[in-house]
Amino acid sequence: MTPRIAVVGGGMAAARFAERYGALGGPGEVTLYGAEPSAPYNRVLLAEVLAGRYDAESIALPLGGAGFRPGSEVVALDTAARTLRLADGTVEPWDELVLATGADPVLPPVRGLHRADGYGLAEGVHTLRTLEDCVRLAEEAVGARHAVVIGGGVLGVSTARALASLGIRTEIVHQAPYLIERQLDREAAAVLLEQLRALGVECYTGNRARAVHGGARVEAVELADGYRLDCDLVVLACGTRPRTAIAHTAGLPVATGVLVDDGLAAAPHVHAIGDCAEHRGTVHGLAGPAWEQADVLARRLSGAEPDARYPGTGPRARLSAGGLEYAAFGDVDETGDQGLDVLRLTDATRGSYKKLVLRGDRLVGAILLGDLATVDALAGAFADGGALAGHPLHLLTGGTAMTGDMR
Repeated sequence: MTPRIAVVGGGMAAARFAERYGALGGPGEVTLYGAEPSAPYNRVLLAEVLAGRYDAESIALPLGGAGFRPGSEVVALDTAARTLRLADGTVEPWDELVLATGADPVLPPVRGLHRADGYGLAEGVHTLRTLEDCVRLAEEAVGARHAVVIGGGVLGVSTARALASLGIRTEIVHQAPYLIERQLDREAAAVLLEQLRALGVECYTGNRARAVHGGARVEAVELADGYRLDCDLVVLACGTRPRTAIAHTAGLPVATGVLVDDGLAAAPHVHAIGDCAEHRGTVHGLAGPAWEQADVLARRLSGAEPDARYPGTGPRARLSAGGLEYAAFGDVDETGDQGLDVLRLTDATRGSYKKLVLRGDRLVGAILLGDLATVDALAGAFADGGALAGHPLHLLTGGTAMTGDMR
């Protein structure tokens, strides 16, 4: 009998698993159940779709021959009977279950975000998590003059750049002391800030949005210090929260995410990958780890490598979208550790910043911003456990002339 593999979710992790399972010659029949009406797509590029650099078709992801059920929200699981129930009442059987339910956008505790009747966000207030969100935001952006993005992480910065490229005056409000603080250091963020200002984007870091004001639609965002930013468009980019409700109701182990072991199993014949999965106390919430998890699970369930294990993903992030390019590896915070050396190279003309954090002859952390020419060499060094061959400068220069310092 052909194994039936049900994948709950139609996002990037789900698509990657389906594609790799097919490429490895897995014998099962894979079906993806997606709540969205769209086929799986590269969510990382939504800001680029907003900016008009890509259309929806060009960010579609391959499924390797798997079946796809769009608009099929899974509302309940029975792990004993191995069935799932859809929102329309349909019950489907499975032999192996893969939870790839993703995450929901976090709505910050800001007054005035919701409509007066409590249903939905106020007019002019948006999230950017799905292709449908992107379409609605693009429609409103056509007539917008001034936008405020609440959140200065990767999504917030990417969205601000996209809105600015459409000719909309854009401001970012970010509670942390500098932008993309989870992957960049203060110096890299300062270089990024100058790039944004050159595009006409102003940033209010170390600040918090307290309220959204407006009548029929949004008119201003009030900051914690009382300062008001006039606007007719607000985008919330305040992070995500793993989508775990159906797993919890089904009795599966859930903390922040669905708890999985090194085989990515949450229970016998039940697995979780991507933004909804928590492995060794970590929910990554990034595309790279999600795809690594999908690859491991595809090797296991296809039979190509039944004992494949996911060892975890070290601190690592990479983004190349429009004019925003950066990569970060390992621990980039050298403060408080006297045993570390730091090599920094900056190019004010090109708006690039590069940094290595070293402990003796081993690489501890690295940042590339604005120039990823040497990213493969850095990735290779980390894959080798941080061992360096020769002077570390070759991991940064890539043949370009820059100014730098080492301490």
